[in-house]
Amino acid sequence: MQASSSVPADTTALDFCLRLARAHATVIRRLDTVLGGHHGLSFGDFMLLNHLSNAPGGRLRRVDLAERQGLTASGVTRTLLPLEKTGLIARLADERDARVGFAAITPAGHELLDNAMFTAREACAELLRHAPQEQLDTLTLVLGTIAGPGA
Repeated sequence: MQASSSVPADTTALDFCLRLARAHATVIRRLDTVLGGHHGLSFGDFMLLNHLSNAPGGRLRRVDLAERQGLTASGVTRTLLPLEKTGLIARLADERDARVGFAAITPAGHELLDNAMFTAREACAELLRHAPQEQLDTLTLVLGTIAGPGA
C-alpha cells in the first residue's frame, strides 16, 4: 500500500491495520464455520494441529506452541485439553527433564487435519477468489514481516 503525498504515512499504516483486523475477523469467522460444520474443529484447533504436524517429530513444547498460537501458556493448555480427550493430540514428557511437557499430534489428529486441510484450502480460495496472485504474494511478504520470524 503506497501512501499518497496528501495522506500521512501513519494514517495509511493505521488504515491498513484496521482493515487487516477486519479481514482477520472475517477469515476466522468463515473458517470457524466451515471447519466446525465439516470436521468439528475451530480454526484455532486447526491451526494448533497444523503447527504440531509441521513441527519436527510432530511435537512441540507447550510454551513454543503457545507462542505460535499467540496464546498464553494457560491458554494453550485450555485449548489442548479437549483435543487430548478426543485423541487428536497426546501429552508427552521430556525423557531428560520432567518439567518440560510436549504436545504431539496423534495419527487420528493427522487424519483429521489432512481432511480439514482440503476444506480450509477451499474456503480460503473462495475468500480470496478476486485477489490477483501478485497482490497475494506481496501481502504475504508484508504479513510475514508483521508476524516476525517463524510465522
